[in-house]
Amino acid sequence: MDRSSHPRSRRFVPLAAAAAAAALLVAGCSSSSGGKKSEEGGTDVSAGKATTPRMTVAMITHAAPGDTFWDTIRKGAEAAAAKDNVKLVYSSDPSGPNQSNLVQNAIDQKVDGIAVTLAKPDAMKAVVAQAEKAGIPVVGFNTGVQDWKEQGLLEYFGQDESIAGEAFGRRLNEAGAKHTICVIMEQGQVALEARCGGVKKTFEGKTEILYVNGTDMPSVKSTITAKLKTDSSIDYVTTLGAPFAMTAIQSIADAGTSTKLATFDLNKDAVGAIQSGTIQWAIDQQPYLQGYLSVDSLWLYKTNGNYSGGGEAPVLTGPAFVDKTNVDKIATFAAKGTR
Repeated sequence: MDRSSHPRSRRFVPLAAAAAAAALLVAGCSSSSGGKKSEEGGTDVSAGKATTPRMTVAMITHAAPGDTFWDTIRKGAEAAAAKDNVKLVYSSDPSGPNQSNLVQNAIDQKVDGIAVTLAKPDAMKAVVAQAEKAGIPVVGFNTGVQDWKEQGLLEYFGQDESIAGEAFGRRLNEAGAKHTICVIMEQGQVALEARCGGVKKTFEGKTEILYVNGTDMPSVKSTITAKLKTDSSIDYVTTLGAPFAMTAIQSIADAGTSTKLATFDLNKDAVGAIQSGTIQWAIDQQPYLQGYLSVDSLWLYKTNGNYSGGGEAPVLTGPAFVDKTNVDKIATFAAKGTR
């Protein structure tokens, strides 16, 4: 697909392709076509299930093995794929170079579009430019709000993590907090660093960064527990993902403190913990929506030339606070794994 007319095509720079990795199609999932053609003008862009020609979209994320947050994103992507007659090919790797190789595999497969996260933007820059040079439209989501325009992506779907962090810090002020540890589970991951940076910017108390190994939950638990035991002034734990919030609940219990807990991101268990008062609040970035919009946007671009934000502004899916005042409305959706 020729993108030379796109306002950011002038940003493309040719670079050598990354080394090939395992075949991307192994992790793929697909939807079947169907639906009735529109009776108004015979257009292929219609409500319901698309009758447009089959297209292939590669979704490539930085998800770590076992991180259930990405299941929600994938559900949203699969829902859009089923509607749009899209074959969705999903793959992930938390390593920047490995993720870059997965993007190169998608280019080699000549997919019709790529949706990608930019958790390690420097590692992704060259291969993203290679995709765009090959005429493959690329959209960003979840991570990379500060980098998507510079790298020439068509659109971006997610929350501004700095803004989300700043909102979180103000909420800590309202709660009367004095000292929080902000638990980062992957050092150097730009979105996570931005969240804690935002908290530190607006929180009037003391913010400490606590790095943990997010791929080792027993280690996460013991590290948080040890920190709480050695510093009794910590009155709030800030976690950056729902699974880590659930682990922090155990850490607080093991430490025997009255420390309170709030988190970024949701899952079914975290919703239940908010209902019970174990978690004070969560910031929801709506990952289902991010996955859905990423796939749907590529279909819209191919079938009707649309792109949200005009290539200049991101489409924000958060931040939205979930607490006891509104959690019951969300619980039904969380039980289905879509919030």
